[in-house]
Amino acid sequence: MAVAIEGGAAGAPDGNGAFFLCDIFDTIPKNDLASMEHPLFSLATRPDRRILSYEHNGAEITVIPSVKGLATIHDKDILIFCVSQLMAAINAGRQVSRTLHLKAHDLLMATNRGTSGDAYRRLREAFERLAGTRITTNIVTGGQEVTSGFGLIESWEIVRKARGGRMVNVSVTLSEWLYRAVLSKSVLTLSRDYFRLRKPLERRIYELTRKHCGRQPSWTVSVETLLKKSGSASPRRVFRKMIREMIEAQSLPDYAMEELPGDRICFSQKNAVVEPGGGPVARPHLKQETLEEARSMMPGADVYALEADWLAMWQSSGSPRLRRPDAAFLGWVKKRLG
Repeated sequence: MAVAIEGGAAGAPDGNGAFFLCDIFDTIPKNDLASMEHPLFSLATRPDRRILSYEHNGAEITVIPSVKGLATIHDKDILIFCVSQLMAAINAGRQVSRTLHLKAHDLLMATNRGTSGDAYRRLREAFERLAGTRITTNIVTGGQEVTSGFGLIESWEIVRKARGGRMVNVSVTLSEWLYRAVLSKSVLTLSRDYFRLRKPLERRIYELTRKHCGRQPSWTVSVETLLKKSGSASPRRVFRKMIREMIEAQSLPDYAMEELPGDRICFSQKNAVVEPGGGPVARPHLKQETLEEARSMMPGADVYALEADWLAMWQSSGSPRLRRPDAAFLGWVKKRLG
């Protein structure tokens, strides 16, 4: 289980070398809402040294690369791993810290990467890009709108190397901006298949769909808005072609894609059930209070994992329409307690 070393209460600032040990196995992938909503990461596969500027609905972002280039959407795996570990610990009532100690091998395995020497080299390069990329933004995290500049991670260091020179243990200090988002639980659960998506645009489109569609039956957006929010540098005609290829492949976890008249794209739940009247049945939505009650019933349990198991059971039973989904979920939890 995860533990905090020399740390204070959860949410307290780091002090006197406090750090959090990442050793929770099989965590549920979590991503912060702000970077899912706004394009902070490059979708390029080669070093990208552009200065990115983005403005949408009052949110302003400038992303400045280091000499190593901008942090990429694949580099973000490191942040997702850290956020997932912290959220699992917080949900279990454990202490956390902005500085995390992790095993490089665990990170590579959790994010579906190889463990070859080349994989460790690429991981080091990812740390360098994350620390070197600077962001200036007024995006709200944890209920605060503060215009500030920061790196995606504040710092990192190799704590221990293997004889062959590979990193073994790594220390990472997250930015205050990201850590504040975690403490306020401004995160969403991702499909485990997210890490199987190899094309950068597929990952970015999945993030946007997960954020905007979520548990709703569908989400419709114009190609123009999708291009802007994706952060893609491709011209619209090229972007539209790539979106059409994604529609043909239907590669996104959980969501289906469809092109609509008027240059619009519709994203819908793949597992939505169609009733005889023709309307889709969305997955049951549980109140946060219900999840908190489940946590009190099963202290230390990951209630989001419980929710996922319950939804899987609901789907396997034919996805019936539930009048009182919260009561049904809590009744299911009681049965699991025996």
